[in-house]
Amino acid sequence: MAYQLSQKTKKTVLGVGGVALLAGLNAPAALDFAGAKYHDYKISRPSYKAKYGSWAQIGIPEEYRTNAIHAALLRTGKVLIVAGSGNEQKKFDKGSFDTVLWDPERNTFKKVATPEDFFCSGHAALPDGRLLVAGGTARYELLNGEVDRAGGGMRVKNENPDKPVTLPKGTRFRSPAGVEYVSRFAVTLPKAKRSFEVTRDARGVVQPWETKVTASERRVFVEAAEKGPLSVTDSQAQYEIVGLRGDAAANTYGLSEKITLEKQDFQGIRAAYEFDPVAEKYVPVDPMDKARWYPTLVGLDDGRILAASGLDDVGVIDPGDNEIYDPETKKWSPGPKRYFPTYPALFLTKGGKLFYSGSNAGYGPADKGRVPGLWDLETNSFRKVPGLTRPDQLETSASLLLPPAQDQKVMVLGGGGVGESKKATERTAVVDLKADNPVFKEGPDLPQGTRYLNSVIMPDDTVFTSNGAADYRGRSASNILKAQVYDPRSNAFKEAAAPAVGRNYHSEALLLPDGRVATFGSDPLFDDQQNTKLGHFEQRMEVFTPAALHRNTARRPVLKDGPRALDADHRVTYRTAHPDRVAEARLMRPSAVTHTTDVEQRSIELKVTRKSGQVTFDVPRDRTLVPPGWYMLFVTDADGTPSKAKWVQVT
Repeated sequence: MAYQLSQKTKKTVLGVGGVALLAGLNAPAALDFAGAKYHDYKISRPSYKAKYGSWAQIGIPEEYRTNAIHAALLRTGKVLIVAGSGNEQKKFDKGSFDTVLWDPERNTFKKVATPEDFFCSGHAALPDGRLLVAGGTARYELLNGEVDRAGGGMRVKNENPDKPVTLPKGTRFRSPAGVEYVSRFAVTLPKAKRSFEVTRDARGVVQPWETKVTASERRVFVEAAEKGPLSVTDSQAQYEIVGLRGDAAANTYGLSEKITLEKQDFQGIRAAYEFDPVAEKYVPVDPMDKARWYPTLVGLDDGRILAASGLDDVGVIDPGDNEIYDPETKKWSPGPKRYFPTYPALFLTKGGKLFYSGSNAGYGPADKGRVPGLWDLETNSFRKVPGLTRPDQLETSASLLLPPAQDQKVMVLGGGGVGESKKATERTAVVDLKADNPVFKEGPDLPQGTRYLNSVIMPDDTVFTSNGAADYRGRSASNILKAQVYDPRSNAFKEAAAPAVGRNYHSEALLLPDGRVATFGSDPLFDDQQNTKLGHFEQRMEVFTPAALHRNTARRPVLKDGPRALDADHRVTYRTAHPDRVAEARLMRPSAVTHTTDVEQRSIELKVTRKSGQVTFDVPRDRTLVPPGWYMLFVTDADGTPSKAKWVQVT
């Protein structure tokens, strides 16, 4: 019996036949397409999101897309995304520097006037909620073979105790043999210092006598006026400053350092600014004494900020001349001397010492300043902490003070070899700083060797880790499209939804006030596996929504009205319709992150008291545990579902 095929059936048969034909012609491509479609279907399912979380890209208008080198969460809930010149020589040469302010709640963007090249600066939150930004780029590097004019440091001295001296960019220094060098930057020398001895004359009248004048000194990078090797020198000589006459010429002069045709590294700046989150602008403060590029800024228990390490004004790593910023006076003073590689991970610990995890980024010899330990700033003593395996692979590793901060445990995750090494480790390790003799103990391995891993403390005391690369700056298309959640209680990882955007060098991640995680940036050397196609900066932004926010969101705990400061008993009380849903509370310091370095984030456990229609939180009074500043207050229910944060200032 013959049957007439319906129009619908015909289309179905033809469709299946067409797919079969295509599959036969190009089976691998068809399978890849089908696999991708199934993956997209799977990760879109509510059940998948409730177990693994989800990712979404943020739409950024073209005029606000930038090279996110730094990211900091402000007390207004907005994110400051700082590029400076963004690792683009052309922008640096034009003096084109970027900062973008992103409001995650409204998903709006705003450009901010950027007065200096804050590319590779340092940053830390101040007690009043401003963000201190210090250091940055004075000059881009020149590699071996690119240098055609000898360059190096010129120490400039001023012996005049009555007036400072400013020498503009382009000042010429002439050697006794007539060789001239030209300054690349302006330099201001303070007045020389007078020393006095107080005596009394025959009548007993006090008479101050000047006994000594100590010249002020600054260093400036200079280049030879003429190309070629004849201007190379490694001997020190006194240089006259061309154009000065009389006393000015006698009192102001240069002393050369080593001037060579060797590779010239990036050079730092001394500039420092506070970013005002209300006025949304940079406000200049006194500059640092030392120029710094790749410095770490870390808050201390008294509200001051320590600046450590960095490349100086001639591209040499700082020998240990650390400085401390006082937000009351807006000035810097010398700190305890100690050498670290650039961007050292330094964490304020209970008792006031700083713990150096060994994590760092970028510059410094392999055999100096790499050993973890506790640093006592008052005595400037350093107690080494042993036990870390693969200590030669700490560069580009992640570190954090595990939640809650009361446990005083620090974790190190991944990392790689020094410089452009291909080494990458899957090692994690945890140290308990409360122990009499702290020792690192190995933790669970990452899925594979990972550099540039971003790690974010979550309100439920877990750590969300994502991205990274298996090779230096993502070479050979080695980005790792994976994410996982570490639980300190079980000392184990569990899988999380995978990001769609790869991130390696110059990438960041931070916790938002609504409980999500935002990720930015990435700066690979190459975009292909063969390392033949030059890399491009990743300007897309992806946001991760944790699994808990996909489960029972209708019962998500909610804090209503309440104060933004603690009362006399160091407590804060909020109204809530369901006090019973508040299982735990955490006070979380907002992130300021760059180059896998985020020493600001910390999470403090709070005592919770529930009453009808309200809940009260007790904040520890220990300033070494809770340094002064603005914090996000999160509460979680019994399933770990977080509330939206309330902002609280701790003084």
